[in-house]
Amino acid sequence: MTTLKILVFSDSHRSRGDMIEAIDEQQPDQVIHLGDLITDAEELTYVYPRLPICMVPGNCDGWTTEPVKKLITLQGKTILLSHGHLWGVKSGYSHAISDAKAAQVDVLLFGHTHRSLCHQLEDGLWVMNPGSSRSSYGFIEIKDGTLHCEIFPVN
Repeated sequence: MTTLKILVFSDSHRSRGDMIEAIDEQQPDQVIHLGDLITDAEELTYVYPRLPICMVPGNCDGWTTEPVKKLITLQGKTILLSHGHLWGVKSGYSHAISDAKAAQVDVLLFGHTHRSLCHQLEDGLWVMNPGSSRSSYGFIEIKDGTLHCEIFPVN
């Protein structure tokens, strides 16, 4: 039985304590940080040098060489991630979902709104916004090829 645990954070805005607490509690195999601020994710790489951390910049991150959108594959599942501001997610999710469907991904991840969301569409696409890391984070489990996503509140 193969299981991969992924924690998803967004909009940490220099508040790293809640992310560290969640990582220590959940012991994930992978972390994804969706920006604002990408330096928070970079600092996590120093605290957890052996933990893979994938990151994208947000609208508050200024100049960076990191791509604003990434497509990754973990245990055969494809994940599209971006902060969300380029998709205009504060006005709705249609652009983000269209992009995800065009890329034929299994999971769409974005932040920016500071409001958590975790929903599976009829076609099977998981759509997740982990909310602000000060209040919640996303949890993705891939177990024997099956995806499960949920939002956890910060303790």
